[in-house]
Amino acid sequence: MRPSEQNYPRLFILSGLVLLVLANCGFPADKPNIVILFIDDMGYGDIGPFGNTVNQTPNLDRMAREGLKLTQFYVSNTACTPSRSALMTGTYAHRIGMDGSVVFPGEARGLNPEEVTIAEMLKTQRYVTGCFGKWHLGDQ
Repeated sequence: MRPSEQNYPRLFILSGLVLLVLANCGFPADKPNIVILFIDDMGYGDIGPFGNTVNQTPNLDRMAREGLKLTQFYVSNTACTPSRSALMTGTYAHRIGMDGSVVFPGEARGLNPEEVTIAEMLKTQRYVTGCFGKWHLGDQ
């Protein structure tokens, strides 16, 4: 077993806890909850909502039943930094200098603070936002 695979059970438990917290945050009734799970190296059928019967994901299964399950999704790049920057900004990573290799902690390179992110846009609509887990978009 690869070291990263040892964290899968923790990831699913943490995801479930985060989802339970988000589901009970008291958002205004006219605004739906938005939860994006962006997971590196996960296959299409690795969780229950997409047919897996080995990995038990009851909270994700319930979210898929009660909410919106996207069945076609493509990332803009195979590496986490470019794909995350595209998700956060809605633009191609090469347009904002985030293409190529992964940005690790302590590197000078990172997402330009002038870029408008999905979180900032949601905040203008009175949403509370948060990010849990890997960032890989710079910390300087």
